[in-house]
Amino acid sequence: MADKNKYSEKELKEFEKIILGKLEKAHGELDSLKGSLTHKNDESTDSTFGTVKTLEDGADTAEKEQLNQLAARQQKFINNLDNALVRIKNGTYGICIETGELISKERLKAVPHTQHSIEAKLNK
Repeated sequence: MADKNKYSEKELKEFEKIILGKLEKAHGELDSLKGSLTHKNDESTDSTFGTVKTLEDGADTAEKEQLNQLAARQQKFINNLDNALVRIKNGTYGICIETGELISKERLKAVPHTQHSIEAKLNK
């Protein structure tokens, strides 16, 4: 592997398949989070309970904030996976942006959108 400076077409297809699978799952999770958020908005719009409702509103607000953060994180993950697909197409996928070396297959299978080898990540 030391003399290789990029992955073969076959290997890239393998990574592309992994990324597409993760993308599909990530989009489903994002849709679910968005659904939860809109459902939360629908739920908490009407009530005449006074102080009890105020406590519930605080909990609802905290939960909405958490859902928003999860949705933003999921969107970032999707963007990173999309960018990895672009790198596959332009032939730069799997090459560490710090060292210029190939990132190990094991690392790419675990974190398919990474741009850093383990060595580069540990040196940060």
